[in-house]
Amino acid sequence: MMSTTIVVPCFNEASRLPVRTYLEFLDTRDEVRFLFVDDGSTDGTHDVLQELCEDSSGRCDLLRLSENQGKAEAVRQGILQALDTDSPLVGFWDADLAIPLAAISGLADVFEERPETLMVFGSRVRMLGRHVDRDPFRHYAGRLFATVVSLLLSAAVYDTQCGAKLFRSCPTVRDLFEEPFITRWIFDVEILARLKVTLGPEAWSHLGDLVYESPLPSWEDVSGSKVRPQDFLHAPMDLMAIYRNYLTK
Repeated sequence: MMSTTIVVPCFNEASRLPVRTYLEFLDTRDEVRFLFVDDGSTDGTHDVLQELCEDSSGRCDLLRLSENQGKAEAVRQGILQALDTDSPLVGFWDADLAIPLAAISGLADVFEERPETLMVFGSRVRMLGRHVDRDPFRHYAGRLFATVVSLLLSAAVYDTQCGAKLFRSCPTVRDLFEEPFITRWIFDVEILARLKVTLGPEAWSHLGDLVYESPLPSWEDVSGSKVRPQDFLHAPMDLMAIYRNYLTK
């Protein structure tokens, strides 16, 4: 497995961050580092992360934002810092570990098998032999959302919003994160929209060579998610903003 730096955005996670799980994982995988981004937390998250980093034998770093800026900006700033390391792969992962850390190696292996690939997205596909336990409302809302996104981007994307993504460290990927996102929660779609602008129509028709979706072996809802039901109501407006800013040019 190639060396990988994983960005973990955190906002008020003091009471539910699985610190021991992170440390136990690091004991088994020398190739992975974590960069935790404290997104202006107002509870004890910073202290918890600071102690985790101290106990990680130099395998974890902490980036603290002075005020809450939202997941999109926390991930963006974290990825830019991760791209300045010598890791050939960077990515981001949800702090609550709804996706087990063991899945990192499966996503990273795709880059070894597909040298042309720039991004590997975890995908929550309910299949026999896989444990994907999602809230029914979120599952069906997610399927509707993914269908709309696929039509908007003219690309067969199954699951844009899964919080497990890896990127190859390269100038093209850096360009996708240079400017702040215009959306707070569906920035994953915005990343693809920016890539579409970068590639142009001809290269976009071969998107499957550059972006690969990998079904996850397991995923389950963890209580305390920062995504609220009302956030789904903002999704159509955010999609329209993405369409106007990137896809009409």
